[in-house]
Amino acid sequence: MSRALKFISLSIAFTCAIASTAWGESTYPTKPIRLIVGFGAGGPTDIPARYIADKLTSLLGERVVVENKPAAAGMLATRYFLTQPRDGYTLLLCTHFESINFAVHKNPGYKLTDLAPISLVSQYYYGVGLSNSVPATDLQGFVRYAKAHAGEIKYATLGPGSAQEIFARQLARITGIKMSRVPYRSGSQVVQDFIPGRVQFYVSPMTALTPLYLHHDVKILGVSSLQRLKATPQVPTLKEQGIDFVRFGWLGICAATGTPEPIVSLLNRHIRTVVASPEYQSMTERVGSIPISSTPSELRHVIDQTLADVQQTVQEFGLQQE
Repeated sequence: MSRALKFISLSIAFTCAIASTAWGESTYPTKPIRLIVGFGAGGPTDIPARYIADKLTSLLGERVVVENKPAAAGMLATRYFLTQPRDGYTLLLCTHFESINFAVHKNPGYKLTDLAPISLVSQYYYGVGLSNSVPATDLQGFVRYAKAHAGEIKYATLGPGSAQEIFARQLARITGIKMSRVPYRSGSQVVQDFIPGRVQFYVSPMTALTPLYLHHDVKILGVSSLQRLKATPQVPTLKEQGIDFVRFGWLGICAATGTPEPIVSLLNRHIRTVVASPEYQSMTERVGSIPISSTPSELRHVIDQTLADVQQTVQEFGLQQE
């Protein structure tokens, strides 16, 4: 190719790139945007979603409205989200449950490649919760008690293949204890039985356990982070206590594959601005989460890594479902 032709080709490509960016930023948005959340209102996923939606409304100049579609650990919301036009006007509060559901269900109704990652918005760690009805104050004491009462400790899950189920089974295997599984439909139902001690053990996001712990309703024996959390500095990590167990969940914002790249870039820039704000940082850390944003490719890596981690556990415990 001659220099002249090369110059012309590069000029055309450069012009198209500028035009594409200009199109994405000048014509979007022109109507309200929906942010689909696959869990109930007022919960640990809904609160940050509504905060981000409110701030994006100001930054974008169009309303961003949260729509809660709770059911099946977010799977029905993901399916619904992917039936909508792929134009950036329907977004998903994507979570590690997209990867978990894909690993657990033989036919989840979607592929992870259907998601176009925009940015992470937080990471959160899991706490090992224990009812006050159990006479143990630390992890070692609990393990001794559980071994002396094999099978008597009941642990709560939110259904087969849930993060609560997977992590409780992993901890039981690591510590050599035997417990009995009690499934629940929602976290609020678990709390009703967990506080009075009808179930005694619950591995749950710190966002849900921290308020109960601070009100002395339950104990937290350890947290699955590398370092102690700002919200609960007195709670040791599991790693500190000799248990090599580091796990985290995450929240992000996703579009659907096929959404124009300039729209994804615009949303990424604004979401990162929101996450970096002192108010969001404080709100997130107060409930035991870590505020964090990312590039789309970084979030794609997190999605894929979550799937790889979960698939191994699903196979180990035979948790896959039809």
